[in-house]
Amino acid sequence: MRRWKAGLVISLLLVLLPTAPFAQDAPPVADGTGAPADAPAAAESTPPAGGYEHVPAPADGNALGAVPLRDLVQIHGVRENQLVGYGIVVGLNGTGDGTQAKFTVQSIANALRRMGVVVPAASIRVRNAAAVMVTANLPAFAGPGTRLDVNVASLGDAKSLTGGTLLMTPMRGPDGVVYAIAQGAISLGGGFAAQGGGASVAKNHPTTGTIPGGALVERAPEISLAGRESFRLELRRPDFENAFRIERALDATFGPELASALDPGTVELKVPAALRDRPMEFLAAALDVGVEPTVPARVVLNERTGTVVMGGDVRLSAATISHGNLTVAITRTADVSQPLPFSEGGQTVVVPRGEVETAEEPTSSLTIENGTRVADLVQALGRLGVTTRDMIAILEALRAAGSLHAALVVI
Repeated sequence: MRRWKAGLVISLLLVLLPTAPFAQDAPPVADGTGAPADAPAAAESTPPAGGYEHVPAPADGNALGAVPLRDLVQIHGVRENQLVGYGIVVGLNGTGDGTQAKFTVQSIANALRRMGVVVPAASIRVRNAAAVMVTANLPAFAGPGTRLDVNVASLGDAKSLTGGTLLMTPMRGPDGVVYAIAQGAISLGGGFAAQGGGASVAKNHPTTGTIPGGALVERAPEISLAGRESFRLELRRPDFENAFRIERALDATFGPELASALDPGTVELKVPAALRDRPMEFLAAALDVGVEPTVPARVVLNERTGTVVMGGDVRLSAATISHGNLTVAITRTADVSQPLPFSEGGQTVVVPRGEVETAEEPTSSLTIENGTRVADLVQALGRLGVTTRDMIAILEALRAAGSLHAALVVI
């Protein structure tokens, strides 16, 4: 019996105490370069012709913490452009727009008039047609003849676009110029809608669909990289430290004073004089340089799904956590109240009665030390049986107490 009690006490202590991170043995260092003492001497490399050396990203990026520069930045001016158009979908099985959608009737009348068929708009019924808005994204260097995926969404009161075909629709950019033409059969991705006899059934969203490769580019956006003396690299997540690290990595690869961090979100990269006529080659090599970015200390909480995501090596200061659950149950019952026998004017009524019951679980306490990681805290709370939603409440309280040194994002 004593051995059993001692084992129980030791198990409880292992659960309550914070888990310290495992120490890793550092390799011996021979000199100030940081190379291990038993590592072979690196062979001297000769830069290739052109005045720069192409240093690709490490093969094992997760082990070294470096990622290709292309995953951190985008080239200024090189981006997608949004296109939009208004069109007509035909071939619907009585699930198109009703008579309230006047613009659909007028659009069909105009389309028939352009084809030489003059029909009064008042005599057109549009049960098999629907007005739609068509959207697509035009890549930066898409040339004429490139196919684009388009999205189609009902504009009127159509019930379903199942089996519909989009007629030729011009796709315009923000400048009003037509860059692509869309046409083709619509795919709803397995969605459908049906009704009859006062009942209806629907799957997914039957009034929106896609046309894979349904648009043809007719005009390419005007983007030229020839003769560029410099490029501006825009960080996807502006950060002072990351901008400086990108500048340092590019200077170490291609030579000093070629890269310059203008602000936390922009790094200017100059093209070497020997490669002014080949800017694409230089830019491709620059975007392949490995950079070790900083990971912000951030904890993201999703209260709807109970998800906790921790970014970076988030640490905690010393604190003591005491958390308990309080359950309140309210039940409502109905009693019948009857008047006395032979009483005049009395009525039998239903009287509601409510009962409130409370139950509070024993409070669990946990002490954390300086430098404890949030991941270790979450694991310890999980072993104690704390639910995910309770973990969210504990993390919010730690942030308010100043023990959590990270940005707390609630989505």
